[in-house]
Amino acid sequence: MHWTIEAAHRPKSIERVVLSTNDEEIARACNTLDVEVPFLRPSELAQDDSMAIDNYLYTIEKLAEIAREDIEEFVVLHPTSPLRLPEDIDKAVEIFRKQNADSVISCVEVSHSPDWLFNLWNTGAILRAHSVPTKNLMNSPRQKSYLPNGAVFVFQYELLREKYSYYSSKTFPYIMPAERSVDIDTFFDFEQAELLLAKNQVQT
Repeated sequence: MHWTIEAAHRPKSIERVVLSTNDEEIARACNTLDVEVPFLRPSELAQDDSMAIDNYLYTIEKLAEIAREDIEEFVVLHPTSPLRLPEDIDKAVEIFRKQNADSVISCVEVSHSPDWLFNLWNTGAILRAHSVPTKNLMNSPRQKSYLPNGAVFVFQYELLREKYSYYSSKTFPYIMPAERSVDIDTFFDFEQAELLLAKNQVQT
């Protein structure tokens, strides 16, 4: 949380920083970080099966209700992606403005082709996800593929409200390097992020 809030305060493109949480302990811990916590999120939006998009809509609509003004666009920064830099946020917003986009989503290039992916039959045998020839697969050219890394999302509110989706024909990527694209979902991811953050602190 601290890494993300610190990064959010530094970009020129960010006007205000608001924390969305249902946890009073988290809210108290972040009070010293100059971040707004105008309300707590309802518990039904903080379950394992809760949709992030519902959180975004609730937060924007509640903020607009409090301020009595419309919020047309906003940036989402997940605390599980602590390696993003302030300039990553500004560059994503710059693409959003330049392209008159509905959304911009930070991504990282995946190192392996999706053609290598497979599932398993209920017998445990391999089920190919793609039917591709294996001859010369290692050396054949491939189209680059990308994965959202969770670091920066820039949204038009109307996109989420009307289409209930992050994507439209006017969605653009902001491509980040792998070393800033750790998205913490597992303890291994957490350890990797700690190592990279420690390495960055030594270098600076």
